[in-house]
Amino acid sequence: RCGKTSGNASANGNALRNFGFPAPRPSKRCRSHPAAVARTPSFRPAEMVINQWLPAAHRGDAVGDSARRVRGLLRERGHESQVYALTIDAALNGDVLPFTDPAAQRGDVTILHFAISSPMSEALAALPAQRVIQYHNITPPHFFAGYDADTAALVTKGREELANLAGRVDLALGDSEYNRQELETLGFPDTGVFPIAVDTRRLTDAPPRLALEHILRAGLTNILFVGRMAPNKKLEDHLRLAEHYKRYVDAFHRFIFVGREDTCPRYYAMLRALMSRYQMTSERFWFVGSVPDEDLATFYRTAHAYVSLSEHEGFCVPLVEAMATDVPVLAYASTAVPETLGGAGVTFSPKDLEYAAEMLGLLVYDDGLRAGVLDGQRRRLEDFTDERLKAHLDQLVARFAS
Repeated sequence: RCGKTSGNASANGNALRNFGFPAPRPSKRCRSHPAAVARTPSFRPAEMVINQWLPAAHRGDAVGDSARRVRGLLRERGHESQVYALTIDAALNGDVLPFTDPAAQRGDVTILHFAISSPMSEALAALPAQRVIQYHNITPPHFFAGYDADTAALVTKGREELANLAGRVDLALGDSEYNRQELETLGFPDTGVFPIAVDTRRLTDAPPRLALEHILRAGLTNILFVGRMAPNKKLEDHLRLAEHYKRYVDAFHRFIFVGREDTCPRYYAMLRALMSRYQMTSERFWFVGSVPDEDLATFYRTAHAYVSLSEHEGFCVPLVEAMATDVPVLAYASTAVPETLGGAGVTFSPKDLEYAAEMLGLLVYDDGLRAGVLDGQRRRLEDFTDERLKAHLDQLVARFAS
């Protein structure tokens, strides 16, 4: 049952090496065949104008945060760079520029962050050259069937729109090898992997929230999940996991769910109904919604373990955040999850919740196992440093500099 580095992560080493993205590290406990890691070339491309397009710019959104971080690194490398969006949170006005600005169309290279249908797709295809998409995945519609027909239709449209861009852009990048393979399947002739830029310093450098921390350290084992309350996340399995954990491991637990609750209201209502059926109390199951970074950092700092039971992920940023805040990860080995962990944490498949409850107990209470898992996670974090990301950017820009 031991988790492995996913086959996807090593199946296309050439694509991974195209942009210097490191192959996932095999775990010490379950070692797979090692994959070569590209050496970073020592060149610095000439100055260029590199713009990024976002359908929507929201503070706290992983894709938007990544775009703004990449913009900063590009500017440090001497390039001009802006982020343009169709809709912009008030807090980001001036930082992100409106897509109606004519300068949005004038980049030497234009990168569209694709995660939803938008008019930007046709606008990108209409540019004369140097057109790039970075694909962050779209949740398949079947997850929303029975909960939200409108959302199912929206994601279906997004996937159709993505397929229609095949052959009409110069380069299609996935932020994981899993996403790159999906692009290749859709018929994009030139693909690669470019990682999402995860700003973990907003968590590791966050000031303490002493009152919240005092509550969270008051005797219960904290099991954390961070993400949207959406059907693909399979939060009902977290509730079932909690029942196994309570019966066989530890009755003194607290499961904490951090993230938007309005993504799919009927799904969230189902979770609440399931809690009532299992007689789960709000003292032991916290649904806290979206929270400021300072609170999120506190939830990570006080967590005894992070659990992902999701059945569809294109990357899964909270896995990196958990590793950065020294929280041991237990994850169902689905889609891009093994690739993102890269042999770190503990992954399992098939989805046996009794087994997962036992492993969760070991992660919390077995000091030797916990220390080994945390050591592996710290090593994996070396693959997400600014220096690695700068090297990826140099290689990406060099492709279009000639």
